[in-house]
Amino acid sequence: MTRTASLFAAVFGCAAATAVAAPTYIHAGKLIAVPGQAVRGPSTIIVDSGRIVAVRDGHVAPEPGASLVDLKDKTVLPGLIDSHVHLASDRGGEANLLSMMREEPQMNALEAQWNGIKTLRAGFTTVRNLGDEGATLALREAIKRGWVQGPRIVDAASSISTTGGHMDGRGSLNDDLIAHLPAPENLCDSAESCRRTVRRQIDRGADVIKFATTGGVNSGTGLATRMVEEEARALVQTAHAYGRKVAVHAHGADGIKLALRAGADSIEHGTVMDDEILRLMKQGGTYYVPTLSTVNGYLERLGKDPNAYAPDVKKQIDWRIGITGQSLAKAYPAGVKIAFGTDAGVSKHGRNADEFELLVKYGMPPVEALKAATVNAADLLGLASEIGTVEAGKSADIIAVAGDPLTDVRTLKTVDFVMARGEVITLPQKR
Repeated sequence: MTRTASLFAAVFGCAAATAVAAPTYIHAGKLIAVPGQAVRGPSTIIVDSGRIVAVRDGHVAPEPGASLVDLKDKTVLPGLIDSHVHLASDRGGEANLLSMMREEPQMNALEAQWNGIKTLRAGFTTVRNLGDEGATLALREAIKRGWVQGPRIVDAASSISTTGGHMDGRGSLNDDLIAHLPAPENLCDSAESCRRTVRRQIDRGADVIKFATTGGVNSGTGLATRMVEEEARALVQTAHAYGRKVAVHAHGADGIKLALRAGADSIEHGTVMDDEILRLMKQGGTYYVPTLSTVNGYLERLGKDPNAYAPDVKKQIDWRIGITGQSLAKAYPAGVKIAFGTDAGVSKHGRNADEFELLVKYGMPPVEALKAATVNAADLLGLASEIGTVEAGKSADIIAVAGDPLTDVRTLKTVDFVMARGEVITLPQKR
């Protein structure tokens, strides 16, 4: 015992300073330990110090002093992973633009935390946050320090594009407002400036780099390619040199091909695909993150307010709704690797599991949809040794649901138990 610990114990009359948390035994009715492999029957998962230390057959009696979580009537599985979220926003269209003008950055950080806890309570214990002004970088660190609850976060800092591209937020503003804004640090217009921009995001703490080769739906910038070859290559080469993977926002076929030639690790959205794209993705082992749930957010907002989006944006939204799922219907049977991602923030946080229904609707068997949100997503994020399965040595990220998600993915919309890094998360009371 250290001198400090001895003093603590002497003052408080106990040995609390050296106390070690007791292990937790989880009794599972069924266990999908490794999605894609055989389901285990009654099982016991032993958790200690935030990690899975053993997975045993049957319901093993807890050792003295250990706690027990009884999930004998549940299906237990790994914590889910959403590979494409934007935690700092849960609004869209004109409402989002207004909030950017009226609300302080501190409010943005609190909104990110609120969306993070909704996501965690929905069973998503890890997310990849693909761009905001920095609120989620702060949230990531607060979660690591134990200040607040939330999912494990892999963060991109600010997404990168060319001037006038999808991530240049000034396109919605008038010139008088723009004149008073600081120069954006996420824009680049040459190979040299693109390298510098990547280094800036890494210096801020980015775990992954995200950039756009095409315009976007929400910005009204469309499908057109808005980056040249030398810029895309400089972005990818610099990110890879620093050990960061690269996620590329791309809707149109030409922009997707540009990203693939540059060496992108994942294509986000990938709305228009042809045979050449499928060949290049399979050849390079590039992941496709479909983000089909965006249509849910669009339809919900338009149902409440037909003028929720500016006319040029609404036109692109109508197109996106009409074409949704067509690329997945080609990519999955072609053998392209799929990772689960929702673009939550466009769709609603906490309802990430809605994506499962759409993945199945457009051709993925339930087991493959579940693999996309566990084994595949863990691989894409570079965290396969840490998350994605329930195995000894891994982080204790565990959820439970009633029913069988391998026959009905809708069961994943209602999660009955969440453990994140060994901590049981309090869930809202069901009504």
